[in-house]
Amino acid sequence: MRGTQRKLTTIFCADVQDYTRLMGVDEEGTLAMLKHYRDAMSRLIEAHGGRVINTWGDGVIAEFPSVVECVRAAMDVQNELAGQNATRPLDGRMLFRIGINLGDVIVDGDDIYGDGVNIAARLQASATAGGIVISNTVYDQVRNKVAVGFDFLGPLTIKNMADAVPSYAVRIGEGTTQASPPADPRPGIKAKPDVDAGPQAKASSALPLQAWPAIIRSMFWLAALAAGVLVAINVLSWDGDFWSGWAVLGLAVLSALIWAAIQSRYDRLLAVLGILGLGIAGINVLTWHGTFWSAWSLLGIGIVAGLYKIFRR
Repeated sequence: MRGTQRKLTTIFCADVQDYTRLMGVDEEGTLAMLKHYRDAMSRLIEAHGGRVINTWGDGVIAEFPSVVECVRAAMDVQNELAGQNATRPLDGRMLFRIGINLGDVIVDGDDIYGDGVNIAARLQASATAGGIVISNTVYDQVRNKVAVGFDFLGPLTIKNMADAVPSYAVRIGEGTTQASPPADPRPGIKAKPDVDAGPQAKASSALPLQAWPAIIRSMFWLAALAAGVLVAINVLSWDGDFWSGWAVLGLAVLSALIWAAIQSRYDRLLAVLGILGLGIAGINVLTWHGTFWSAWSLLGIGIVAGLYKIFRR
């Protein structure tokens, strides 16, 4: 075809499990929930450098220049939506299935077509509710680069394609498949039931990520209590030195950095830069001698954040 453009890209495909049932129970409420969840999904996709290509019915298709960032975005999506679903009754939860494939596609304006997209859609259909299934082309790129495990699901038959596609389930929280894998059909490669990405991967599997928000809230309350106790001791033993200010600042910065590492609402690097800027400004205040020396540091952090935003786009 003259004028046809092709490219290699990572395709992200998602839809809602039991969408028809949800619509039958409450059409208006389901549509409002779908819009809310799609907005969260679009925000996380863009935060990881992806682009939403199309939405139809209950589905979403996006593409990413980076395979690793696509998988990370999918994990963030499932973790955030799981946290929101936790406040809903079991029969009213909206659970997405996600399929990811790396493949060559045809580009037509803002849309993409071809087997690469069809494979992603088929992977999505085979995922569990709240789960992620990836193709072997994605697995080969991310297996040593993301702190999660994988379960080999075997070859997946794709309509109108002669060769089946080996697929893997990503282990995240409760939405993963823990079944023992069959042999990998690719010659010379032995399938593994779980790719060990180190201590981080084991911690990720042992503790569902949906539990982190409650843990972080508890840590914040403990940090606030400790800061309050230190300030009270400082006041009751006052000798003209506000020494507890350093401890309060340290607890605040540490708690904020932990929050930045776990949260998925804002870009993590920008959140860390903002926290460091506030920490430096706090040090300036606690050591105040009439000079606002932290202005230079804040300017540098602002420049780094601006350049990051520009090049990220």
